[in-house]
Amino acid sequence: MTLPSYHWWRTVFFLIPVIAIYSIVLGTVSVLSTVSDRSGRFAHRCARLWSRLILATTGVQVEVTGLEHLTPGTTYVFVSNHQSIFDIPVVFWAVPYQVRIIAKRSLGSVPFLGWHLRRTGHLLVDRRHPDAPGILQRWRQLLGDGLSLIIFPEGTRSADGRVARFKAGSFLLAMEAKLPIVPLSITGTRFVMRKGFLTARPGHVRLTVHPPVSTVGSPERPDTRAARSLGTRVRAVIEARVTAEDEVLGSWPSN
Repeated sequence: MTLPSYHWWRTVFFLIPVIAIYSIVLGTVSVLSTVSDRSGRFAHRCARLWSRLILATTGVQVEVTGLEHLTPGTTYVFVSNHQSIFDIPVVFWAVPYQVRIIAKRSLGSVPFLGWHLRRTGHLLVDRRHPDAPGILQRWRQLLGDGLSLIIFPEGTRSADGRVARFKAGSFLLAMEAKLPIVPLSITGTRFVMRKGFLTARPGHVRLTVHPPVSTVGSPERPDTRAARSLGTRVRAVIEARVTAEDEVLGSWPSN
């Protein structure tokens, strides 16, 4: 019988309890702040601090390149590959924008985290009905408030780091709104916490911010085919960097 590794013990008896405390304290503060700040801007600062504390406590160093491609004050749709649950704190901390995520509805039932998501403008979507009425209206409201969005169009985390096919729905909405899409390549998070494993490790993560992809000139009523074509272009940009970085980072540790 193989005994659990040091990292398992550290995750279960140190990281999870400490992160739970961060979530309770900052989640409570963020929810209370929405009483006077319905925009959720202060709450997002709480989320960024929550992200920073999680990364620091776990021992994750984040290297960011490409922020010079972004223009302050511009509303973007950030599109990223998805390797680990650590992708969210990495993006929240590393991208200096007021951002909201499109996440699965089940997260809304998680104490403190779910309350924060529901109260601060994040879009919680039922995966069985991703195009349910009201999603587009709420999307437009966020954009009207000058808030950028973060999308993980693979729909789930990658078990082996490979970038899966992108779903077209989010690209269709971005094209309708004529918003620039910013591809993000995340590498290294799957070595911090692998999908399906309750073990988090210190590690080095790289986030590459690619030049924005313009949607100006898109048809007034873009169709699914056009959205898939755009998604394929964006995926190719992200995948090229992920593949190159994974060759440097190597394989998953054995213990």
